[in-house]
Amino acid sequence: MARIKVTQVKSQIGRLQSQKRTLEALGLRKMNQTVEHEATPSIVGMVNTVKHLVSFEEIK
Repeated sequence: MARIKVTQVKSQIGRLQSQKRTLEALGLRKMNQTVEHEATPSIVGMVNTVKHLVSFEEIK
């Protein structure tokens, strides 16, 4: 299965509580922090929910 690398590029200050919880569920706590996840449908859905706060790329 493919993997994706997710980096938080914008602050979560002033965002909705659900968006903050989504970032925390992805393992992102600080700006410019990067995590890797399997590209499962649930992870891809979480990334799409906060796509304005993160950058992501597929890795092999």
